[in-house]
Order: sequence, then structure tokens, then C-alpha cells
Amino acid sequence: MMKLSWMARATDAEAFEQHLEFAGDIGLDVIDFHLSGMPRDPAFIMRIKRMCVDAGLLIGYLGGGKFVGPLEERSTRLDIGRKDVDTAALIGAQMLRVFARFKWPETVEEQERFWGPMIEDFREISDYAAEKGVVIGLQNHNHSSFAMNANQVLRILNDVERPNFTYIMDTGQWQGAVGGSPRGWRDLNVDIYRDYMERVAPHTTLVRAKIYKIDNGWEEWLDYPRIFKILRQNDFNGTVSIVFEGGQPPRNRFDAQECIKLAAGHLRDVMALSYLYH
Repeated sequence: MMKLSWMARATDAEAFEQHLEFAGDIGLDVIDFHLSGMPRDPAFIMRIKRMCVDAGLLIGYLGGGKFVGPLEERSTRLDIGRKDVDTAALIGAQMLRVFARFKWPETVEEQERFWGPMIEDFREISDYAAEKGVVIGLQNHNHSSFAMNANQVLRILNDVERPNFTYIMDTGQWQGAVGGSPRGWRDLNVDIYRDYMERVAPHTTLVRAKIYKIDNGWEEWLDYPRIFKILRQNDFNGTVSIVFEGGQPPRNRFDAQECIKLAAGHLRDVMALSYLYH
């Protein structure tokens, strides 16, 4: 059975504890954290880990950084990545999320100049993570990225070719998607479900379920019944993580917590129906 999670964007120690309580209150199975706001001292990490154990919450993934960019900064990116892996191993997260975020060059020559080193660095961080028992998950992203569409995602997965290097589907961050950049615009020539999600679904081990407009009780910018049908057709049985993208009035009438509660209810309903009608 698929599990439901939430991407908690905590910014300090107190916020982490409040987010854990909230996740427990709305009955989630899993919680995910961004590393950018996480204190790294072992005492704090173990306190959060114990709180998750007490609350019955698994830790799904930690949101790490990118592995493509200026070539002279490769060693710095890898040093940061190793520290992120160490934190993921200590707290017991199932996965470390990584990006391929960097402006996509206009020429093939420039694209390939960055592509090779990126693949080498994904391999290196994956090998380091394997020694620590950590899975690395590539997330697609629609702008400033080498993983904007299904072709790029599949090529990266094929080129890296490491057993602990896997894929995180972000439902909203696709090239030409309405939830991407600029937000609210979409490319009418692109069907993100057919052109992207159906093609990457066989490789998906975790889903970031973007929520943009939920105040009427269902997500209006993304077709989650269709998304879950695609996932079930590919025997997906992992975690679906709520990622609320804000949206003050008029997009959403309610505050963030109420919107996340609505999202949890909506996704649970769609998830259950996907099992009944698969």
C-alpha cells in the first residue's frame, strides 16, 4: 500500500518539532525534510529521529543539493553532498534527494560539456552513499535544470547506472507544466501525463505530489486521478509526499496548514480509488 508523507520546510529546531507534531496530528505515515534548514549536530539529529520513532513516522527523504554547474566548483558540490549523505545515514532517511539544476545551455556542445562531469559526480556520490546505506534520488525540475523532461531524466538514469541511484517524480515541475515557471502558464503542446509521467513511472520510487490550488477540496491544477492511475499501472508502491506550493488568496482561501490537511484528504481518497479501479 502506498504511504502518504509531507515535505516539511522547517527552518530551525523549534519548527522541526512543530512540523513533526502536525504530521502526526493529520495521520501521515512518513515525513520528509529539507536539509537547508536542518541543524547538523548529532544531538539534534538524534532528538528528531527519536521524535519520529515515538510518533510512528518514517523519514522518507532529505532534500539535498545539486550536482551540475561550474566545473571549478565540482569538488565543493561533492563535499557538500557527502555531508548530506552522512546526515541522511545518521537520521535514518530512506533517500537523499538530489538535483540536476543548472541553466540548460543553448548549444549541444555546451550541454555535453556539463553533462559528462555531472554523470561522473552522480556516480561518485552514489558510490559514497552506497557505503553508508543511503539511496540517492534524482528529482525532475522544470527550469534551470538538466532534468526538465522525460528524455533528460531517462538519459541520466541510464548514464549513471548505479543500483542505489533512483528517481523521484515531481508531479508539477515539468517543462511546460502549469505549476512550473512562469507559474500559471503552460505549454499547450505538452501533455505532462503522457509525454513525461507515463515514461518515467516505471523508474519512480517516490512521488512529490505538488499542491497548488486545493481550497475546494481537490487539487485543481494537476489531475491526480490520472497520475495515480499511471502509478498503479506501473506497480508503484512507494511514498507520496505532499509538497504545498503556497498560494495566497485568491488562489487559496486558507492558510498553509489547512491546505495541507485538505491535500492529505484528497490524496488519500484518490489513492484508495486507484486500488479499487486499477
